[in-house]
Amino acid sequence: MASTTESRKGPVIAVFCGASTGYSSAHLEAARSLAHSLHAHNATLVYGAGTTGIMGEIAKTLVSLSGPQSVHGVIPKPLLGKERPEGNGGEDEDTYGLKTVVPDMHERKALMAQEVIEGGPGSGFVALSGGYGTLEELFEMITWNQLGIHGRGIVIFNVEGYYDGLISWVRSSVIGGFITPGNAGIMVEALDAEEVIKHLKEYKLSEDRLQLNWDHK
Repeated sequence: MASTTESRKGPVIAVFCGASTGYSSAHLEAARSLAHSLHAHNATLVYGAGTTGIMGEIAKTLVSLSGPQSVHGVIPKPLLGKERPEGNGGEDEDTYGLKTVVPDMHERKALMAQEVIEGGPGSGFVALSGGYGTLEELFEMITWNQLGIHGRGIVIFNVEGYYDGLISWVRSSVIGGFITPGNAGIMVEALDAEEVIKHLKEYKLSEDRLQLNWDHK
């Protein structure tokens, strides 16, 4: 059961996505659509802090609707010049939201995950279209869920069939005996922005998850 403090919080949603736009305009449109749904449901976005591609699109759209406090970008220092260049308005928090610079990728992902875990009901992780980095972040959160490190929902926003191959791979892994049928549902597919929010709110934990104690205190 959620604590009283958690219940008073709004949802915090981490979005993993590309720093490129992709060739189809549908990818940017999906980012804008998701930003509108986040605004409608009073959700906060935590993301990789980029100002380019799909990352920049979802951040600036949500800031335009909900204000800078609705977006928190977390970026490793070495990526500042690549993903948040000053010439692209990278220092303008009024456009792209609040920014935290961290030393490396591990701290970036840990901070993003912590904010989601501490968020209110409906918090979770979402993958929009992206490349290697997007998949790496997505799979780490899937693995953490499977290991019992967190219990937040994980949704892939499947734009124009972009993730059809990934969904097929999960099915093949179940058939091959590498993923249990229950854990195949750790990652949920959504075809539009409102469905993303719905899946996060109604997310059910897999009964096949490992019940491990990660409290090292």
